[in-house]
Amino acid sequence: MKRRIVACFLLLAGLAVFGAGGAVSALAASKGGKNEVVVYNWSEFIPQSVLDDFTKETGIKVVYSTFESNEAMFAKVKLLRGKSYDVVFPSGYFVGRMVQNKLLDVLDHSKLPNMKHLDPKMLGMGFDKENKYSLPYMWGAVGLAYNTKFIPKGSITKWNDLLRPEFKGKLILTDDLRDAFGLALQAKGFSVNSIVPKEIGAAYEFLRALKPSVRVFDVTAIKQALISEEVWAGPIWNGDFLVAREEKPELEFVFPEEGSIGWVDNFVILKNAPNKENAYAFINYLLRPDVAKRAVEEYKYSTPNRDALSLLPAEMQQNLILVPTEEVRKRMEFPQDVGDALQMYEKYWEQLKTIK
Repeated sequence: MKRRIVACFLLLAGLAVFGAGGAVSALAASKGGKNEVVVYNWSEFIPQSVLDDFTKETGIKVVYSTFESNEAMFAKVKLLRGKSYDVVFPSGYFVGRMVQNKLLDVLDHSKLPNMKHLDPKMLGMGFDKENKYSLPYMWGAVGLAYNTKFIPKGSITKWNDLLRPEFKGKLILTDDLRDAFGLALQAKGFSVNSIVPKEIGAAYEFLRALKPSVRVFDVTAIKQALISEEVWAGPIWNGDFLVAREEKPELEFVFPEEGSIGWVDNFVILKNAPNKENAYAFINYLLRPDVAKRAVEEYKYSTPNRDALSLLPAEMQQNLILVPTEEVRKRMEFPQDVGDALQMYEKYWEQLKTIK
């Protein structure tokens, strides 16, 4: 899963100039497309072989495009009022925003029999308590990675450890507003979903104190920065870490003592989806345990599919980074929509990025 915060006016300007063209192409392709499903998803989230096998099995062609942030996805879908895509994969707190904007169709659970394989613990989350509009696809958490070549193993256990002076210029920080503020809020003992001005301000002061240690803000190249030793440590998604460690065994990972930031990306069907029956077929296929297992094996993110987990190799089932313990999950918090408080976050984020 990848996220990047982009200023709304830039997004909309880009869409007006060229983004809508791609969407129009998708729409044109989908008109009368009884044998296709138009999908809008994060990059590196469904193996190509899975898409190919779906088409072989059902005869339904997958028209597939990707986005790099919830903000970009939301702006594009809202601009087109959901007329280009069938299935989209928003993160949890964006499901609520899409519902508020009347972009999502109510799911007919009778057309999704494979949802029986989902772990009840991953259903009924705050952004969609009855799973009326969404079902979980993949999930994970932001934890802390560090290179034991430079940092003794076990010497980092908390978000607050990043403030140590020896890390000046040696850290990477996620270029994602909610994740960055989330870790800062947890470091200060607050909820990642705080709407209290004093708490958000305290989180900003934490990030301001941290900034001299930040070599780069990024969201798409965290793995590469750690592997290349451009940085020594930083927040990272657990699945990305597992991929990075395959190339860089010196890397270690910890779920910080103050807590970690959970995420869940979801299946939704747009209200104006042109191929709704095919959308149900596509989602139901991905909910099959043998199919869900393949995505975990390739991308190393956790799956809410309980029966898919049981099909994984033993070493993956027992990997506590891929499958966090109950203790870790109790300290994990999932971002929710913070309403008007988002304006405070955005104001502080702009200030942080402009500090020299």
